[in-house]
Order: sequence, then structure tokens, then C-alpha cells
Amino acid sequence: MSKRRVVITGIGVVTPIGNSVSEFWEGLMTGRNGAGPITKFDTTNFTTKFACEVKNFDASIYIDKKEMKRMDVYTHYALAAAAMALEDSQLDLSKINLELTGVVFGSGIGGIQTFEDQHTQFMQGGPKRVSPFFVPMMIPDIAAGQISIKYGLKGPNYSTVSACATSSHAIADAFILIQRGSADLMFTGGSEFPITQMSVAGFNSARALSTWNDRMMEASRPFDKDRNGFVMGEGGGLLILEELEHALNRGAKIYAEIVGVGLTGDAYHITAPPPGGEGAVRSMKEALRDAGVEPSVVDYINAHGTSTELNDLNETIAIKAVFGDHAYKLAVSSTKSMTGHLLGAAGAVEAIATALAIKNSMIPPTINLDEPGEGLDLNYTPKVAVKKEINYAISNTFGFGGHNASLLLKKFEG
Repeated sequence: MSKRRVVITGIGVVTPIGNSVSEFWEGLMTGRNGAGPITKFDTTNFTTKFACEVKNFDASIYIDKKEMKRMDVYTHYALAAAAMALEDSQLDLSKINLELTGVVFGSGIGGIQTFEDQHTQFMQGGPKRVSPFFVPMMIPDIAAGQISIKYGLKGPNYSTVSACATSSHAIADAFILIQRGSADLMFTGGSEFPITQMSVAGFNSARALSTWNDRMMEASRPFDKDRNGFVMGEGGGLLILEELEHALNRGAKIYAEIVGVGLTGDAYHITAPPPGGEGAVRSMKEALRDAGVEPSVVDYINAHGTSTELNDLNETIAIKAVFGDHAYKLAVSSTKSMTGHLLGAAGAVEAIATALAIKNSMIPPTINLDEPGEGLDLNYTPKVAVKKEINYAISNTFGFGGHNASLLLKKFEG
């Protein structure tokens, strides 16, 4: 039996460089930098004092103000992205089978701000000061639940949690569910609100964050010789995936087709990639195998590209291992240079960037790339966007714990 084909028919984003698809894409094309001083808490005693925060976001446009108070901000981002994607898709929910429409939507750390706030209440006033909404605000699956409740989506409904690979795993699962016939439509992606005192302190202790407080606009610099850690970002992205015939029958706009996914584990270390990016090699190869295509057809890779020493080098080595000489003909870029690292939401936002790149035949740049580091010799699309026909593209995401996901997207051909 042939596999059912899966296409992207709606997208919504909340990011540090834009809170709509058009604003986000314009930000990518113009190299907009999302970095700035942290405004969410007093950073006096913190090693890192900057991040890529979402700007000018009004959750009340999408959520009742009373309900907003019963949700963590990561869920605000999720519901906003869902509303935008639904509008973008032009779906009429009254005309589709809601029992075959589901949600797979993840968050790497869920409602950590809610946890911090409620712990303060607990320490100051004891158990009775803890909100009855504490648990349903905090848990990482509640955004998926809230999306399902809001729109009456009764198909498969769950969340993924796999650190930075979270929302790529969500997209992969949603793709597989449609491919196998368990759903016709899926709302999928991820959101994150991680710019909190505990998150920043924890990543600082792990020496994962850049500390360029005096050069914060240059700090997210994937593949550059002076990279010294990632810049934390926040936001969310949601894609509506749809079975091809279902989409065609309603005359849907199609951004791109998902044709393969590769999911692997490093089985190596809690934070570091294995030498040579061995797990990433297998995830990219598996995505190609799943789609039944040769490496030579791929035109673009949206790299995980975190701006950390080990990731950027090992991902480069992995790309060369998979693609051989073709690696030097590929365009590669890291949109994290602009958005920062959205942790569990990174995969969704970067899959959206990849789909838009295919649709518009444009490669987003890697800003802040002045001089590639030793061993980093691919075309990383430095500084400015580049016009290029893209037939196939891979979006890579790799997470703490050794979780690897590669999504293979293709230009849609009717």
C-alpha cells in the first residue's frame, strides 16, 4: 500500500523577530536580530544578561483575559500560533471530520515560570498559597490540550518532550499519524517561555549560554570561530499538516510537502554530541531513506546551528559524511543567528522557516558569521539571504539527551 502524502497548509509563529508569518519571513530575509537585554527579571547577579525576547505580543487578541491568567505564557504562544495557522489555512472546522483532526504539540520545559512563581508563593505562605491551576498551567502537555479544547479537535492528542528536538519530534509524529491513516489533519509544533531566572541560571551554570553582554547583538554567531554559546530565545510555531487529497479537495494553499523524517538517538552523553555527529548522520540518512531519495537532490539544510563549539563542528562533519562532495554544493544556514535558540520550539519555527524558504526560493542568512571556525568549510550563507531554487530541504534539530530529528521537506508539485 502506498503511503499517504502529507502537505503543510497553514502556519503560525510567535518569535523574537516577528509575530506573524509575514513579519517573521521579512525578518529572516533582512537579517533582523532578535537579541536584546533581558527585561523579564533583574539580571544584576546573572552571568548572561541578554536573550532573544518576543516583542509587542498581546495574548488577549487570541485568548480571553480571564483564561489567560490560568495559563503559562508558553501556552499563550501556542494558542496564538494555532489561531494564526488556522486563519492562514482557511480551514472551515464545521466542514471537516474533527475526530480525524488532532494535535501533537510539545514544549521542552513547559511552564517553568509558573513553577518559579508558585514555588515563591509556597515558600512565603505555605501549601494553601499554591494555585489550584498550578499543575495544569505548568505541565508540558497542556498547550496541546488547550489547542484541542479550543477547536474541538478529537483526533490524536498529546505532547512531545525531547529538549531542543521537541517540536521536530511533534511534527514527525503528526506526519506519521497522517501517513498511516490515523488522522487527516494535524495541528503540530511547539512553544517555549524559558527566559526565566532558573532557566538562565541553569544554562549559565552549564556554560551553554553566550556571555557577550557587551556585544549581545553579535553573540548568536553559528559556525563562527568566536562562537561561545547559544543565545536563549522564546516563542512558538504551529504547522497544520494535511493529507494531500484532503487539501486538494478543498483548494488549500500548500507551502511544501513533508516526505521523510529521521529520528535517532546518540546513546552517548547528556549534553554533548558524539564525535563526528554520528547520531545526526543517521538521522539525515534515515530522512532520505524514508523519502526514497538520494542525497544529491537536497538543496538546503536549515542547520541546528546553535552557536556552540561542539554542535556546529559536529553537525558540519555529519553533513559532509552524509552528502560527500555534494555537501559543498548545498546551502546551509542557521536561523538561530537571528531568533536565538527557542529550545523546544526551535524545530517548529525552523521547519516553518524551511517551508517558507522552499516556497519563496530564498535561503535565509546566518548573520554574525564573520570568519568560520576551524573545520567549518561549508556554504553557511553568511550575512545576507540568497536566491536559490529549492526542491528538497532538511531541517535538523538535536536535543540534550541525544535526541536527533531531521525533517525532509520538498517543493510541492501538483
